[in-house]
Amino acid sequence: MSNESTNPDLSIYSRPDWLAGFLRADRIRLDTLVQLVASWSDPDARDDIIEALDYLAVVVSSTQDEGTLDAAVEIVEDAAGMDTAQVPIDKTHVLRLLGELNTVAERLTRFDAGRRSVTMPHQRGRFGGAA
Repeated sequence: MSNESTNPDLSIYSRPDWLAGFLRADRIRLDTLVQLVASWSDPDARDDIIEALDYLAVVVSSTQDEGTLDAAVEIVEDAAGMDTAQVPIDKTHVLRLLGELNTVAERLTRFDAGRRSVTMPHQRGRFGGAA
């Protein structure tokens, strides 16, 4: 997979066959692990986290009903006191990600007659139409 972004850790790019795209946000994984380990260091929380992780392991290794995996992950998040998985982005990131998303959208919809790119307000004319 080729990710040609100037910031691969936070990027949107196409699969090599152009049939799907990927959103990469490494910061979420980093924050998740740091929050888990930070809570793990509290002896009172550790037992709850271990129990929640053990339950998650059972769910992952078994056939599950819809929503069971999400619920098990939520139990781990609650036991570890984890924050919402989010990445702050500034204007520079937004514009770069928009460009990357447009590239992926153009590839995925290359055979769709009605495809169009997303434009930012500053790219439109005064009354919302194309500039």
